[in-house]
Amino acid sequence: MSEAERRPDPAPARTDARKALAVGTAAWLVVLIGCLVAQSALDANGFGWFTAAAAIGLGLGVIGLVVVQLRRRRERRSED
Repeated sequence: MSEAERRPDPAPARTDARKALAVGTAAWLVVLIGCLVAQSALDANGFGWFTAAAAIGLGLGVIGLVVVQLRRRRERRSED
């Protein structure tokens, strides 16, 4: 297709990453609680590191939520 026949690119879609981050963070919280309940069984089978992985996932989710919220506030201020 030649450049003359090509249609212009569409405008980027506006999305709300907070919903996806909130669901993912909640999932990590559920996994962390499950790991804490079953910690002795996980340790006995060599999977004790699952608890640390779930805690890290939860922490990164919270950080992501904070970053997205701060970016949204900054964008709203720049629009005004």
